Amino acid sequence: MPRMTVENAELHYEDEGEGPALLFVHGWGTSGRVWQSCLPDLARDHRVVTLDWRGCGRSDQPARGNTIAGVTADLVTVIETLKIEPTVVGSSIGGVFATELALARPDLVEAVVAVDSPGYWPGTGMLDKVHDLRKRLVDDRVGTFEDWVPNWVAGHRPGLVAWTIRQLLDSGAYIDELFTECTTYDPRPRLKELAVPITYLHGELDAEIPLEVPRTCAAETPGARVHVIAGCGHLPHQEDPRAFNAALREIA
Repeated sequence: MPRMTVENAELHYEDEGEGPALLFVHGWGTSGRVWQSCLPDLARDHRVVTLDWRGCGRSDQPARGNTIAGVTADLVTVIETLKIEPTVVGSSIGGVFATELALARPDLVEAVVAVDSPGYWPGTGMLDKVHDLRKRLVDDRVGTFEDWVPNWVAGHRPGLVAWTIRQLLDSGAYIDELFTECTTYDPRPRLKELAVPITYLHGELDAEIPLEVPRTCAAETPGARVHVIAGCGHLPHQEDPRAFNAALREIA
């Protein structure tokens, strides 16, 4: 298994194909496996890199570095080590990492695709929910995921929900710190400074992050686009991989 040492952790990654580079950054608590249905098609004519960021999946689970800045710094190391200039595709909080990377190091990034990214929403529209989740994850981690994760998908998808919960339970609890940090995160004042293209891909039926969020962020970002994937919730790359890849191919 390919692994890379960054700061105080070893990170698992996979690197396949040739062509324009795509770096896939998963959402909170899952892993690079969430992209697996998308990869065979994209690897035909792209170099596709998936990463398990620190605390998640097959990567180490250190107590330190579980911050937006920490994970973003890891992405810098990954990109420089692999010598790529990728389009960075980030799901949920992975979209936050991708956006912060592009703001800090636009020289390393070809473009950003933020997939159902929360933006400012955890500190505004879901502040009470985030505080409640932070407490419940301590009191009953398994039960909290069983209650919460079904809301991530549109319709009845028991297999996807169960598999997502297994990944969440395999990841480290230190990443819970990101919940607290996200309640004070708001990229909107800096989005006008974004020097690389960004597209907001968003599930039409996302019950966690409403379409208001990407549309508001796009309005603050010069040249930004919003692409809505019909019939999907918070995980369009898993709910409808064909539609997701078709949208991504229009960008990269």
